Amino acid sequence: MQHHNGVFRSTDAGLHWEDIQNAAPSVFGFAVAVHPEDPDTAWLVPAVKDETRVPVDAKVVVARTRDGGRSWAVLREGLPQEHAYDITYRHALDVDASNDRLAFGSTTGSLWTTENQGDAWQAISHHLPPIHCVRFEA
Repeated sequence: MQHHNGVFRSTDAGLHWEDIQNAAPSVFGFAVAVHPEDPDTAWLVPAVKDETRVPVDAKVVVARTRDGGRSWAVLREGLPQEHAYDITYRHALDVDASNDRLAFGSTTGSLWTTENQGDAWQAISHHLPPIHCVRFEA
């Protein structure tokens, strides 16, 4: 779970929560997707905290953990790396049933997909209305 106060993880259906303090490049943001079969793998779309609400350093990235939040890879291939002000809402990041494909959209109408768990992203569009939700059909 990612929200205004940080990134948190529960392994007991929400009875107890662990504060993940080292999510890179920021613990603030809204969008989180968890691998459907591996709960230690998750993706976040981070941002600068409430005062600004833009991507960190004006670069759109996706952070991925494969060890339950102990370490993070910052994935940026194919994503804008300068003058980017795309924020991703809570429901605008999803992983499909193959566990490899993800998609996320932004408040500025950009939509990206990946076929390899986020290692490389492709832009689908930069001209949609603000994207509030992204979902794959089952």
